Amino acid sequence: MRILFLSHYFPPEVNAPASRTFEHCREWVRSGHQVTVVTCAPNHPRGSVYPGYRNRLWQREQRDGIEVIRVCTYITANEGALKRTLAYISFLVACVFATPFLPRADVLITTSPQFFNGLAGYPVKLMTRTPWVLEIRDLWPESIRAVGAIKNRHVIGFLSALERFAYRRCDHLVPVTESFRRYLLGKGIPVEKITVVRNGVDLGFFDGDGASDPQPLRTRLKLEGKFVVSYVGTHGMAHGLETVLDAAALLSSNVSVAFLMVGDGAERARLCAICDRMGLTNVIMLEQQPKERMPEIWSLSDASLVLLRKLPLFETVIPSKMFESMAMQKPVILGVLGEAREIVEEAGAGLTFEPENAASLAAVVLRLAGDRGLARRLGANGRQYVATHFDRRRLARRLEGVLAGICRVPLLKEQSRRT
Repeated sequence: MRILFLSHYFPPEVNAPASRTFEHCREWVRSGHQVTVVTCAPNHPRGSVYPGYRNRLWQREQRDGIEVIRVCTYITANEGALKRTLAYISFLVACVFATPFLPRADVLITTSPQFFNGLAGYPVKLMTRTPWVLEIRDLWPESIRAVGAIKNRHVIGFLSALERFAYRRCDHLVPVTESFRRYLLGKGIPVEKITVVRNGVDLGFFDGDGASDPQPLRTRLKLEGKFVVSYVGTHGMAHGLETVLDAAALLSSNVSVAFLMVGDGAERARLCAICDRMGLTNVIMLEQQPKERMPEIWSLSDASLVLLRKLPLFETVIPSKMFESMAMQKPVILGVLGEAREIVEEAGAGLTFEPENAASLAAVVLRLAGDRGLARRLGANGRQYVATHFDRRRLARRLEGVLAGICRVPLLKEQSRRT
């Protein structure tokens, strides 16, 4: 197959959509397919172009056999609804203008959010007469309405209309959770038009038995002898990370426990200010790290924190970071209801607490810190579970089969067996 993928985010950016897109495309290349990714200059989340790149009209590179074409867009930090919306729309426009110069494709895939990235598939489909698969990694505009990023009902109504339009016009929908599938069915989408392909993890990269030595970092951060609870990921409006700081305050007298927060996002500066104001000496906040350092971060950690705000919408979400920590044999401390909790409980991979309840979080941390054997057992369970159910290679094969079915290109027998 010749696969064309439009993605606003792509490595060297390290967020979840960049990782999912890259790892799927890399597997398709290994299966013998020709894959082209259209993206922008890497700049997430600060709106600063990464070293070695420029926000040029057209840039071409190869990454693990993937042809990567970077187009010029409006670049801004991951904060402020108006500026971010302009950045998203500029990517849609850039994709349209780039379409006549792109390699011919058998199938087109776009991913949402951000929403206008997903919608870019429609004009490109019309221009190229290529079947269009729309991947749904988050529910827009439901998610931005839930966190209050946009409150104008007319804007929300317009985005909802665009959402329904995209669902009707694409050839197939690929949500990442069963909850999203039920949402789409509730919108009147035929069941045969939907295939769930969940998020997963690169088990080779996130190897719980790997050789990552965390001791130098542990020494530098002065974490020797401490039970380290780590939050690694976006510091955004959806996550309710004030809960972590409040729990740290409750445990401030316990010198054996420390919290490590790694990442960036719209809320990071505010959270740093709160941490300073509260005088929390048991919280360390690191900026976003390159993906190559993630195994070291996880090796340093004794448990991982995965949390979202206590909103009904987030019961439909499965945060992808929990798969990385499970692969690294780290017990999950989960503050998310719904499908994510079902996975952790079924896997026996962690303990749960009530979202946005600092006392509940603190109690779970103390339980794990006081029972290292339990922490090791939960971590081992998590690795075994993701190896069985969330291996990114197997999930890429599943999505590969969807793409082949949409464009009616037969897979090789060997590929079909792996699917």
